[in-house]
Amino acid sequence: MQHIDYLAVAGKAIKQIEEGAFLTVQAGDEMNIMTIGWASIGFIWGRPIMTVLVRKSRHTFGIMERASEFTVSVPLTEMRKALEFCGTQTGRKVDKLKKCGLEILPGEKVKTPVLNIPGIHFECRIVYKIPMDPSQLIDAYKHLYPEKDYHSIYFGEIVYAYSTEGERK
Repeated sequence: MQHIDYLAVAGKAIKQIEEGAFLTVQAGDEMNIMTIGWASIGFIWGRPIMTVLVRKSRHTFGIMERASEFTVSVPLTEMRKALEFCGTQTGRKVDKLKKCGLEILPGEKVKTPVLNIPGIHFECRIVYKIPMDPSQLIDAYKHLYPEKDYHSIYFGEIVYAYSTEGERK
């Protein structure tokens, strides 16, 4: 594991997030992973912040609403099949980790685990969350919500960022 400056890898991470990354969230004993393709990394409120979006219809949403933190694992190797599976199957019915042969490891600074994959990992503490107000969304983006299933936006302070080659002990 190598601690990294979140800004030094932000561009690389966002480029991969466009293809997919893994969001992990835990509240109590309930944990889920899902694929995300939208996120941002920046500096807000004087802190390093990662924002992620989760639709209310997703199993992850209920956990996110009770959680105080989340992690994002950005793969640095080919993981298209696992990303597709975790983005199309619900954790309500399927053990995504088992089905994809993925393992988790404890977070370094948060209780929510990260995936044991070669990747860039962001451990985040939720500092603000808000449901989207569709009346404030410009018309050019409304086609992204044909079912009117709008996201909630979660702002997570990046408390630790690091890269791994996998098999962290």
